[in-house]
Amino acid sequence: MSRMPVGVALLLFLLSGLQTAAQPGGEWREAPAFLPLFAPPGARAEAYRAYVTPLDLATILARLTDDPSLLRPPGAWEPRALLPLDAFGQTGSYSRWSLVRLYGPLRARVARGPRVVDGRVVESWTLVSPYPDATLQRLEPGTLLIVLTLGS
Repeated sequence: MSRMPVGVALLLFLLSGLQTAAQPGGEWREAPAFLPLFAPPGARAEAYRAYVTPLDLATILARLTDDPSLLRPPGAWEPRALLPLDAFGQTGSYSRWSLVRLYGPLRARVARGPRVVDGRVVESWTLVSPYPDATLQRLEPGTLLIVLTLGS
């Protein structure tokens, strides 16, 4: 039985990762239940991925500090306190009223920025903490990552 050389296997693994959203290091899990809520409907939704982690936004941003795949234009990756409708935008089918009621007087902490591969921006990341659960019934203390994969 022939075995694939380790270098070839690693290269294939890395190339396969270019086809899907990259995850920052840490305890992330894919969270597709958020896509109907916060991604646009129809074919455009395929460009989005969602992930969650129990880690807070400050911890995630500290881990991303040395990531060479993240561009750092002015304002990128700087956490901001935003109203929930500003944090999650107008796309998606989520109930605006439920989200506003859920956050109440709290603000979502949001950081955004681009990711590059071979000098080309390939993804836009939005990190939100705390984030709503997929039923919009409670706030989770961790961080939600919404990744938009940009077209070629």
